[in-house]
Amino acid sequence: MPAQVDGRVDERIQNYTKFWQKDITKDDKADTDNRVDSYTDVVNGYYDGATGLYEFGWARSFHFCRFYKGEAFQAGLARHEHYLAAQMGLRPGMRVLDVGCGVGGPAREIARFADVRIVGLNNNDFQIGRARKYTKQAGLEKQVSFVKGDFMKLSEQFGENSFDAVYAIEATVHAPSFAGVYGEIMKVLRPGGVFGVYEWVMTDAWDPSIPSHKDVARRIEIGNGIPEMRPLQQAREAMREVGFTVEHEEDLADRPDDVPWYYPLEGDIMKAQTAWDLLTVWRSSWSGRIVTHYGLWFIEQLGVVPKGTWEVGETLKIAGDALVDSGKTKLFTPMYLAVCRKPETH
Repeated sequence: MPAQVDGRVDERIQNYTKFWQKDITKDDKADTDNRVDSYTDVVNGYYDGATGLYEFGWARSFHFCRFYKGEAFQAGLARHEHYLAAQMGLRPGMRVLDVGCGVGGPAREIARFADVRIVGLNNNDFQIGRARKYTKQAGLEKQVSFVKGDFMKLSEQFGENSFDAVYAIEATVHAPSFAGVYGEIMKVLRPGGVFGVYEWVMTDAWDPSIPSHKDVARRIEIGNGIPEMRPLQQAREAMREVGFTVEHEEDLADRPDDVPWYYPLEGDIMKAQTAWDLLTVWRSSWSGRIVTHYGLWFIEQLGVVPKGTWEVGETLKIAGDALVDSGKTKLFTPMYLAVCRKPETH
């Protein structure tokens, strides 16, 4: 496939929505299996189209977080990253792998916070290019680096027992199976090493036999480049299946917070925690969506963004609504936290 100079591939972006039925309520097991088998194309097609939209509408850290009352949006994101590093017990000088690093926002923040050396892994050329650019601007090139690779082949790329710690922030949900990616993480960790993850899962309240429950999972998938949403129990079992000792686990979305994690997606500017956050929240409002809808279509016609970007942008609206719906009903969490240890004798 011919690629643009920045690494994006037009054909991948244009083909992204074809992995789902036009009427996603008719999406079946064959469609899911096809996405799982083609997970690299699904994920790359999505991020080629969505990365710029994420940076414009969210931040350079592509994840959710808890919010304190009155806390700025960017501060909440950073605190979420610090919390993971603290729970993992990261210490200065550790060699750490970031699995599915996006454009490197968390890697840069955690490197500063914990004084560790981080290797960010990504299979998307466009994101890697942006991650390197932002890291150079931050003066962190000697501490944070980025490589292209498949997180289902970590041991092949890095060798076994290569890292003191590994983390993944809302990334391993893109893998064709939890056991497959967790097993690879286990291999590259040294004995006694730690793995920390914020995982996207459907909660124990989710029942796929209920049509509305299945529908919300499908809407999350198409709007976030996910081959298949899976239940929390499957993630927990996969960690133990590959040999990890789970030292701590909790669903941070289940904490009784006054400000819900999904509030920026509701589009209610009255809920913005600080004046600086008004624009972030406005982008999800009805007027913000209209501006994005027509603005993105227009710049695509001008060739400013690759063809297919507008269509990927439309799926982000589906995702935003589904995340709010499933967040309110507690059918979904983007922050099932697990901190796992590789046995010393493994």
